[in-house]
Amino acid sequence: MILTIKKVPTVVSNYQEENSEKGFEGCGRNCLGKCCLPVSKLPLYAFKEDNSNLIGNSVEKSSEEQPHTCFLHNLLLGQWEDRMSRGLFRYDVTACDTKIIPGRYGFIAQLNKGRHQKKRLTEFRVDKVLQDFDETKFNFTKVGQEEVLFRFEKSSDHNRHFFPSAPPITADSNNSSVVAINVSPIEYGHVLLIPQVLNCLPQRIDHGSFLLALHMAKEAADPFFRVGYNSLGAFATINHLHFQAYYLAAPFPVEKAPTRRIMTMKSPQGGVIVSQLLNYPVRGLVFEGGNTVQDLSDSVASSCIFLQNNNIPFNVLIADCGRRIFLFPQCYAEKQARGEASQELLDTQVNPAVWEISGHIVLKRQEDFDDASETYAWRLLAEVSLSNKRFHEVKAYVLEAAGFQTDIEEHNRDLEREPIYEQPSPDAVTHLPQDCMVFY
Repeated sequence: MILTIKKVPTVVSNYQEENSEKGFEGCGRNCLGKCCLPVSKLPLYAFKEDNSNLIGNSVEKSSEEQPHTCFLHNLLLGQWEDRMSRGLFRYDVTACDTKIIPGRYGFIAQLNKGRHQKKRLTEFRVDKVLQDFDETKFNFTKVGQEEVLFRFEKSSDHNRHFFPSAPPITADSNNSSVVAINVSPIEYGHVLLIPQVLNCLPQRIDHGSFLLALHMAKEAADPFFRVGYNSLGAFATINHLHFQAYYLAAPFPVEKAPTRRIMTMKSPQGGVIVSQLLNYPVRGLVFEGGNTVQDLSDSVASSCIFLQNNNIPFNVLIADCGRRIFLFPQCYAEKQARGEASQELLDTQVNPAVWEISGHIVLKRQEDFDDASETYAWRLLAEVSLSNKRFHEVKAYVLEAAGFQTDIEEHNRDLEREPIYEQPSPDAVTHLPQDCMVFY
């Protein structure tokens, strides 16, 4: 039996509502397809890929680099505001009411009615995390280049560069990755990272794409800029590989949750630490450390690949400039399809994906926003979480897939002797505008 749910997908591009059955032959729309992208002159940000540790993250340039363009402030957010001034967004997200819900966790509630308007119904399978790319469905090659901020690719000379008008992509190169606006934004600076857009990759994590996302978080160099990922079955709405990211000038509740260290990888990814979230409504793992950026990236990517291959939906949050990565296996879409989800929560039409799970809850109805409480937020997110028994089963297999050889059962017996780590909140920054959101 195929499990499906009728739901309203988020519209992330102004081209998404075009009839996919019409085809796009001839184009002429200056899109991201093979017809237009190879001859485009989109801006290019070339990041420096190195084997440095994420601790002490910085974006200082070498003496050979061009004068550095602040990736987050001057480039990404500056270009995002330019698209806002040009009227490319479906609504003004900066006008959405946002508040911190009173309580221990400080869940963040936003009233965003714009994300509930002008949507079209679609059937989505929720019982299959890996699905083949379907060119007849909406995908990012159909996006107009006016929605693209810049290409984001590895530098060829180990230095950072920004080219306002980059040379065209060579005809035999399909490795160009782009950063585009999400036209239905959740927050200020909401963008999409689309790896190797011309390769039309389905929504599945691989080692290279995850490393690219980690480099994006590192280049931003600001703890209030986070990168997220939703798998199919965990409320990804488009089966074309993409990550999301935005700037929110407040700590996410999950970033403040206490953790307990499970183990430290000794080899080959030396120094990667895995912890388990405690006293949080969604059970999850936290990865940090590692001798290099790639060490940390490979550990998490291997875990995600295991989940994909075993048909377990999941969400990922890349936080703290890439230093901490949260992994959440989840089951809410399947509960919906089986009729096991709370009707009260279904009525809110909130589908908890990475941002909601992390504590930034986007509400679509005025009454839900007015009545939002910590109890409500906890109940909503607890519906997402695997049971304690199932989580421990998945955890053991995930850590084995990531290369951790420690006996999980033996380690679990020692949990009571492990210290609990209280996480500090991110420090406020002063180099970015502080009126991006208003708390009431």
